[in-house]
Amino acid sequence: MDGYALREADVRFVPVTLTLAGEAPAGGQFAGTVQRGQCVRIFTGGPVPPGADTIVIQERVRAEGPRITIQQAPVAGMHIRKAGLDFRAGQVALNAGHTLTARDAGLAAAMNRPWLRVRRRPRVAIVSTGDELELPGDPLGPNQIVASNGFALSAFAAQWGALPVHLGIVRDRPEAFARLAGELSNVDLLVTSGGASVGDYDLVRSALGQQGLTIDFWQIAMRPGKPLLFGRLGATPLLGLPGNPVSALVCAVLFLRPAIQRLLGASSAGEVPDVPALLGRDLPANDAREDFLRATLTRDEGGRWIATPFPIQDSSMLSLLARADCLVQRPAKAPAAKAGETVRTIPL
Repeated sequence: MDGYALREADVRFVPVTLTLAGEAPAGGQFAGTVQRGQCVRIFTGGPVPPGADTIVIQERVRAEGPRITIQQAPVAGMHIRKAGLDFRAGQVALNAGHTLTARDAGLAAAMNRPWLRVRRRPRVAIVSTGDELELPGDPLGPNQIVASNGFALSAFAAQWGALPVHLGIVRDRPEAFARLAGELSNVDLLVTSGGASVGDYDLVRSALGQQGLTIDFWQIAMRPGKPLLFGRLGATPLLGLPGNPVSALVCAVLFLRPAIQRLLGASSAGEVPDVPALLGRDLPANDAREDFLRATLTRDEGGRWIATPFPIQDSSMLSLLARADCLVQRPAKAPAAKAGETVRTIPL
């Protein structure tokens, strides 16, 4: 603080007049040692001179040339920040696997670390598959659907720290998938949307299988998202998402986000954050698939979260997913649930 550095033993009884011996500005220092009956003018950021053990702020003194009258007795250590107060040599303040914030950047600079080793943002290639798809703004025939998944998945990937590479639409022809396989040299993860089910035109497994795709797993017991696929196309991991828009985006929350976290080296990789909430309406018993219901979140008068699933959970309804605040997770074969029961929610 701006004021006077002195010995606490000299000012136990006030008022008392001391002799000004010099000053310690920020970026400078007092060359000597504070002796009995002396004080040194000090400014915020200035080093405390040897011999002094407390500071009296300038509002508590009367200065008449070199005669400084202390009008209020301080305690020892007042207005002094000790070396090592914030951090000490050898202390770890930023751990590996942590996503740097603006505050962390300031801390690194304050610790005199001009360079930090970080993970680069992974490049995630995103493609939609199907002859029925057209890009927004393109002419639509009577049998066409507007392709929305690639845009939402690209936005998700960017939000979660990746660099999305939107490759557009791959048509339902083996040669189109062959061209796709040749465009992955600088990609860390390939995400496909559609074409992973059991139809004659679902070519992700068959056409990419001819290009070297090896499958780790295909189809999982969840709703929405049963036809989810994961494998490797050469050295590139491949996450095959369903084509239904809501299915694709729910699976992105549950699978793509942890994959990107793993590529980023995040310490939380693989974790899906969840929040307990009270159910806002009755639900019927669940079948053999784990269910993820789109729901809104509100608070009751006591501040508790209330999760209310939409009555319709069709996997084509992006309008409801856009309005949703969370996913309500229901285990496979869960019994009927009443409003007010506690459920697990995954925030969106």
